[in-house]
Amino acid sequence: MLRLLASLAALFAVMAAPAAAQPYDGGHAEVELISERTVAMPGETIYLALDKTIDEGWHVYWRNAGDAGLPPQILWDESPLGEVTEDTDFAWPLPKLLPVDETIMDYGYDDTLTLPFAFTVPADAAAPITFRGTADYLICKDVCIPETAPVQFTLDIGEAQVPDTEAAAKIAAALGTVPSAFEGEAVIVAGEENALTLSLAPEAATQLAGAELRFFPYSHEIIHSAGQTLSTGPSGASLYLSGDPRIPLGEALEGVIAVETADGARTGFAVSAVLADAPLPGTFGSRPAVSGSGFSLFALIGLALLGGLILNLMPCVLPVLSIKANGLLHAAQSGSTGHFRAHGLWYTLGVLAAFGALAIAFVVLRSVGEFWALGSLLQYPVVVAALTLAAFTLGLWLLGVFELGGSLQNLGSSAASGGGNAGAFATGALAATAGAPCVGPFVAAPLGATLNSPAWEVVLVYLALGLGMALPFLVLSFFPQLATRLPKPGPWMERVKQFFAFPMFLTAAGLLVVLGDQAGSGAVGWLVAGAALIAFGIWALKAAGGRVRPAALGLGAAAVLGGLTLPLYAAATSAPPAEGATAYAAKFETEPWSHERIDELIGEGRGVFVDFTATWCMICQANKRSTLTRPEVLQAMDEGNITFLVADFTNKDPVIAEELKRLGRPGVPVYLLYPPGNPEPKILPVTLTPSLMLREIDAATSG
Repeated sequence: MLRLLASLAALFAVMAAPAAAQPYDGGHAEVELISERTVAMPGETIYLALDKTIDEGWHVYWRNAGDAGLPPQILWDESPLGEVTEDTDFAWPLPKLLPVDETIMDYGYDDTLTLPFAFTVPADAAAPITFRGTADYLICKDVCIPETAPVQFTLDIGEAQVPDTEAAAKIAAALGTVPSAFEGEAVIVAGEENALTLSLAPEAATQLAGAELRFFPYSHEIIHSAGQTLSTGPSGASLYLSGDPRIPLGEALEGVIAVETADGARTGFAVSAVLADAPLPGTFGSRPAVSGSGFSLFALIGLALLGGLILNLMPCVLPVLSIKANGLLHAAQSGSTGHFRAHGLWYTLGVLAAFGALAIAFVVLRSVGEFWALGSLLQYPVVVAALTLAAFTLGLWLLGVFELGGSLQNLGSSAASGGGNAGAFATGALAATAGAPCVGPFVAAPLGATLNSPAWEVVLVYLALGLGMALPFLVLSFFPQLATRLPKPGPWMERVKQFFAFPMFLTAAGLLVVLGDQAGSGAVGWLVAGAALIAFGIWALKAAGGRVRPAALGLGAAAVLGGLTLPLYAAATSAPPAEGATAYAAKFETEPWSHERIDELIGEGRGVFVDFTATWCMICQANKRSTLTRPEVLQAMDEGNITFLVADFTNKDPVIAEELKRLGRPGVPVYLLYPPGNPEPKILPVTLTPSLMLREIDAATSG
């Protein structure tokens, strides 16, 4: 009964008490003081709030206004809280970025703002408590105007709580956006040239995964308008900030981390990052995906056609094209226009079939989360071994060690049987396969742009690449009058054919180096033995002459079969050599690439050059020998405080594959140059020269 009477008395007190002041129009915002209770009990803690409805297009400021502005405050005339409520007395909701121009960034709020503050009712309170004062704030649009608004609220005291439902909902919503304390470790690392790395390792490793982060400092240690680059790792994330040289960094950097997920939801964490020598382990790794190429599908197809044309000039394709050129020369002199044209078409079909198969492989492997590039074929030792034996055997054929009944050399005579057509198709497929590692500048752009494209777009671009590669021979086959300008047949044609054997042998030698890096010297030994068996088998088959000699035929066939199978088995089962076997020579000071090493070096204020390379990549090897191992280039890196990192993609590596995908590059080579202390790299051209490297290093270190 007493409790009921107390409740009725409290209700009567509310009805009898003066009504709370109505919102005051300060000019560009309606302002009032609200409370989650109209009647509070002695000893309890409640929340009141300064509540604003801001005119459209105007804004007010956070506790740290940024480059310009002032935070709101209340100047009390009568309040148990004291004369002035400082900014730290408010529970500040998560702020927004308020960019003014490229050099001025502010932090604050628009539309509405509810600034809660806590009040503990004295235990001996019996009479109503009055809060009366003036809200003082700076409000801005195109100009900034200082405004004031009188605010007042009287809190009644009773034995039972009486809530203000509407005000309580506003205050609860505001408190829901106030950043909570960061649970985990946070450090700040100071690098050279005012570079700062804020490293965050939350207790829940997935807390920051897949989100965008922004740091709002409580003070002015950073340049507010500067970009903040994000790096994420398995244990957290790192933000790269630009320190303000006018404000020295203390023992800790304090502020708020805003975390925005893909659906637009924002949460915040209050952090106090202590000064450290290095970022926390596992708080760096994958960077944000590189933006799209900006090319239309038609532009990508055009680039792919051009890239395919240029593939014909790559060193890994020329030996195979020599076979086709030799065959077409014979076909041109056969006098059959239809025959000449048919072989051009069959060669084109072979190229398109190979590139179509590569496109399908890419789409299928992408669907299961695997990275696929044109050069990925050569990441399998068994494929490298097979191509090595094919190059060696073709070299023997070009030298005239043996003849094929339906060979490319006899295109004219084999037209009726169709053997020449099959040979042209096979040559096209082989040329496309051999060209896979040669990702030139015009090839990288269209293939990189299709890494996340629909399957039909991928197939179109790959087929356009193949058509570009086959186009020279296709055009030649449809304009036989061009063949009349070729020299007349004669003994010189045989000598030219034999000459092209040596590029094939050199190709085999290069592939042997790749196989050694992938599967070790044992696999190389078995392959050389297999090549010897193939040569012996060919000799034994030729020794049979025109007569059928079962023993010679059986011995030759067994030798060829053994020469093919033993090396392939050895390549498939051999263990790779020790890590680092494919690195640059020891006298060139390089380190293995990793996200962790990148972040350590950037945090130390150093620059970084990264070489994404592979032994099977001919352009990579050419750049290494012509440019990256030149003394003047290495000296420039050393003088520019640049560390040389190597990302070796000779064998499959999911981390490197993911980074290539993020960079929008379909394969190697890729070259990145990070200026000292700067986490944003510049992607250099695919083809390097010493002068280009010296120029880029100078620009990176003097900017």
